[in-house]
Amino acid sequence: MKLKLLILVTILYYGFDLKAQTPEQHYFEWTAMPFSKEELVERRSKLIDTIKDTGQTGLVIIPARDGFSYGETFRQLDNFYYFTGLELPNSLLVIDIEEKSAIIFTPEEDLRFKSTSRPNDFPGRPLLNDLDIAALSGLALKNVTDFSMLIDERAIQKSIVFLDNGRPGDLRFASDNYITSPTPVQILLKALQTKHKELQFANMYESIAKVRMIKSPAEIEIMSKSTAINIASIATAAKTIKAGIDERYLEGVLEGSYKMNGANRLAFGSIIKSGPNSLWPWRILATHYNRRNRILQNGELVIFDVGCEYQNYVSDVGRTFPVSGKFSEKQEEILTMEVGVADQIIEFIKPGITFADIKKLTDQIIPKDAKKYMQVGLFFGHHLGLSTGDPNLSDARLQPGMIFTVEPWYYNHDDQISVFTEDVILVTENGCEVLSKNLPRTPEELEELMRN
Repeated sequence: MKLKLLILVTILYYGFDLKAQTPEQHYFEWTAMPFSKEELVERRSKLIDTIKDTGQTGLVIIPARDGFSYGETFRQLDNFYYFTGLELPNSLLVIDIEEKSAIIFTPEEDLRFKSTSRPNDFPGRPLLNDLDIAALSGLALKNVTDFSMLIDERAIQKSIVFLDNGRPGDLRFASDNYITSPTPVQILLKALQTKHKELQFANMYESIAKVRMIKSPAEIEIMSKSTAINIASIATAAKTIKAGIDERYLEGVLEGSYKMNGANRLAFGSIIKSGPNSLWPWRILATHYNRRNRILQNGELVIFDVGCEYQNYVSDVGRTFPVSGKFSEKQEEILTMEVGVADQIIEFIKPGITFADIKKLTDQIIPKDAKKYMQVGLFFGHHLGLSTGDPNLSDARLQPGMIFTVEPWYYNHDDQISVFTEDVILVTENGCEVLSKNLPRTPEELEELMRN
């Protein structure tokens, strides 16, 4: 009787066919290439040329993210995505500098689409033999099991392997500390060293940065959209600011607006901080779960330092609002000063200058009594792209297509006041464009936004 019941349940589950199997799901049934094959080929060619300019040759190796997607959508590692446009797991992009060839070493199939106990729900997804992947990316595909044989051959030749360290300087090796978080590149480096001892290694961070710092027209279009979603959502959340609500309520309004306007995910955990919280950087606030949920009170300021992600590209914008809807005289004075500093930085930005030039300017324009409280970094900001810390070179001359933020912080623990304005800047042929310009910045404009 139990056996008959088991057979009946199985038949019902699999649609009256014990061997039922849904058709294979191919990669491009689920997604599309984010960029043209021609643009992806050009990106890889630029990387090859940039490395060759150093007088070196060898193999570039860029790992993909490993593992499965549990709950959260799989997000590819930035470099792999940038040079391939693909979200393949457990793969390796290998570029031969001398031969000017590029290969993806990939598993035969995507294990995320495979389950022997549930064939209807996990239909299988071929990777290695999916001809569309190669055709649309301009890349050759080989079995990931062949990667070791290639590296064995290159080890005999004592070839140089180029890896992106994530920062300039010598390659960082995985720590032997008991508690540590090695990067995928450090894990790859350790495996290569252990298995192929004759290899030489070089850090290609600077070459990666030279390529990725300059955004293509397609990237600029996506980032403009990402920024537009961000500023529209900040405006929506700002209109709900009032005494008695808490910071997480504002996060909910903001992040709900992100999704309703088409954002895929957050660029980083939203930083919305009010009153005493506004005086502290996010690393301090985020050390305790409940610290970042104050109830807003009249007379306080609330700072938004927030970003969303659209088609894998991020935005990052900041504004300061009065909880009561009206800035005090002192708050207005300080915010006007801080925005004025940002305005002068933005007006100064143009091709050919360096961030050191911007730093020199800021040292000159910050009022003497404010210097103690202004966060005088390299240029009051950071590069944007696939992350809020896109690869960059601090001594690079600005070129059209660069996108970064301008964000002069003001932390005054003596008077217990902090203000913050952050904008997204695109360097153009003749100067720059503020991609976040449609979001009010001055005290009067911000008050008007909250009223309406």
